[in-house]
Amino acid sequence: MNEDLSRKRLGRGLAALIGDLDKPSSPAGQSPQIRADRSAPIELVSPNPRNPRRSFGEEDLEDLTQSIREHGIVQPVVVRTMPDNRYEIIAGERRWRAAQRAGLTSVPIVIRDVSDRVALELAIIENVQRADLNPVEEALGYQQLIDEHQYTQADLGQVIGKSRSHVANTLRLLKLPEHVRSMVTDGSLSAGHARTLVTALDPESLARRIVDEGLSVRQAEALAQQPPRVDTGRSERGAPSEKDADTIALEKTLSDALGLKVSITHGQRGGDIKIRYSSLEQLDTICHRLQRN
Repeated sequence: MNEDLSRKRLGRGLAALIGDLDKPSSPAGQSPQIRADRSAPIELVSPNPRNPRRSFGEEDLEDLTQSIREHGIVQPVVVRTMPDNRYEIIAGERRWRAAQRAGLTSVPIVIRDVSDRVALELAIIENVQRADLNPVEEALGYQQLIDEHQYTQADLGQVIGKSRSHVANTLRLLKLPEHVRSMVTDGSLSAGHARTLVTALDPESLARRIVDEGLSVRQAEALAQQPPRVDTGRSERGAPSEKDADTIALEKTLSDALGLKVSITHGQRGGDIKIRYSSLEQLDTICHRLQRN
């Protein structure tokens, strides 16, 4: 399959290669590349080492495992043949992982014999279409297609059904330091917030401030445009910028008592206490404790 034909087929909304990957193939009128569904020993099925997806949510994986224990695998795993009667996963690695946890000895498979390049394209595109990738994984997948198969941003936009600007903005995440990218990967920093930091002089410290202070994307944009603050040794309230040991100890005591992060700043004219919460239930708990007396 030549490169132009592959992109053309992918550009038709993946109908030719991935549109019905999870559905059993029909023997009537099938192409020579398509084989009938079968079951394969689970130990003979392996994940694609180049699959851009690296994160599998533990809670979602456990829910799927329980479902498979009760109902089996509803959608087969899509694979391609490999040497020694083995199979490599194109789509369905999460189902394969859950099947292992559920104790299955075999999994239903649909075989699609495609080249290394098309297998990589499908692995990336299938995950993007299903929104299974976090923003950094998505960006790395796009970059793989650009580096290895000479895709343009316009090509990618057409293939995945998104705008070229979406592709460009996603790729911008790869310009961030590794620590900031890790914050996006674990969900503590949104992709929208992260993109505001691409041109910042100190993106790591700004990322921590965005998370600690719960800033909006608009606030993050304004913060990123400001010149870095010069450490004068004094805070805005006239107190030393470094917290003393007593303040740190008090923060820890309050944090331990509440089970939430507490930050204290104070100076000659007063100060404030900040309590970070991540859910309405935690806010409700704080309100109840403050209203006890």
